[in-house]
Amino acid sequence: MKKKDKDKEVLTRAGIANAIVEEFEITKLQASDIVEDILEEIALALVAGESVKISGFGHFFVREKKERIGRNPKTMQEAVIEFRKTLIFKASPVLKKIVNGDYS
Repeated sequence: MKKKDKDKEVLTRAGIANAIVEEFEITKLQASDIVEDILEEIALALVAGESVKISGFGHFFVREKKERIGRNPKTMQEAVIEFRKTLIFKASPVLKKIVNGDYS
């Protein structure tokens, strides 16, 4: 099941769980637990500094950004942008082809 979010459809955890229920004929509670367990494993791996590769889908990894001097574009005042970690997702070539309508 997909929800509309300002004219865009959004796939939610519940939607993924519903798809699992339909495909594998298990209870909604079991499907929800599966979705939560998978997402938790992905999150724990990323927090631990590991990258996550899902074949045919993509690669999640954490990139560390160094502290640097930035500038407020409105005021042009310089400010320190502190060290931080950011989550990166790089889609696989297979997923890119599918998104672009190439199903070969």
